[in-house]
Amino acid sequence: EHGDLHFLERCYHKLLLNFTWWVNRKDSHGHNVFEGGFLGLDNISVFDRSQPLPTGGHLEQADATGWMGLFCLNMMAIGLELAQHDSVYEHLGVKFFEHFMAIAHAINTEIVPGAALWDERDGWYYDLAHGISGSTSEHAKRIRVRSQVGLIPLFASMVLDHNWFDHLPAFKARYEWLLTKRPELSCGMACVWTSDGARCMLSVVNYSRLVRVLSRMLDENEFYSPYGIRALSRSHLDEPYRLSLGAQEWMVRYEPAESTKNLFGGNSHWRGPIWFPTNFMIIPALRSYDRSFGNQY
Repeated sequence: EHGDLHFLERCYHKLLLNFTWWVNRKDSHGHNVFEGGFLGLDNISVFDRSQPLPTGGHLEQADATGWMGLFCLNMMAIGLELAQHDSVYEHLGVKFFEHFMAIAHAINTEIVPGAALWDERDGWYYDLAHGISGSTSEHAKRIRVRSQVGLIPLFASMVLDHNWFDHLPAFKARYEWLLTKRPELSCGMACVWTSDGARCMLSVVNYSRLVRVLSRMLDENEFYSPYGIRALSRSHLDEPYRLSLGAQEWMVRYEPAESTKNLFGGNSHWRGPIWFPTNFMIIPALRSYDRSFGNQY
């Protein structure tokens, strides 16, 4: 028995248009790094990320980039599923795998010399502000607000069954060529096969970085609470993030209820409360990692 393939095709065509819009409009510098207040987390940072920066310049977002990595994996999976019944879709599975590798490379390596979304010191993904006054590293400054911005790259994970490779020789050949001939694109990402060769897990986050991110996510003094994962690390209660540029200063403090400031209408939103959608998205991601790394971690 097959699912409703006609419905899936109709959805896929609309999603192709949506994906193209994001690539053309929200990756303005062509780095496979995205911006634009994704997921409604506009005020989780020191700036309102849905608006132009008050200092000038632009913001490149770790969560937007991780979300687009997940978008690629979902589009690849739909293309491969449709290709099981119509080979014309196989090339789209290849296209989105290639785009996934490009995004995984971008989120894990330097965008410009000395500036990357991944911070090796903290073991976390942060946004980068480019062109703001007083910044360094080719006019890029890492915004060290420890928030769900650094968790969302974990969402970009998926487990593929081997039979997809068996039934799609063009996809299998391109997959193997990219991994062997373009190893620089796989820097930082995970591509892990189970010992029996039945399944492959793809993720923009490799094992060592996953361990470091989860060590903070599962820390009660940071993100883990009795009710779920906080939007902002509790460490910012005693150590708020401050950004000073000239006579202006911006601050982010952990505030799980109403904000003490009138910023964003006096509602703290993602300065600490638990947001159901992102908590839900963490669960399938953890399941995919468990299927590949469970015996190790």
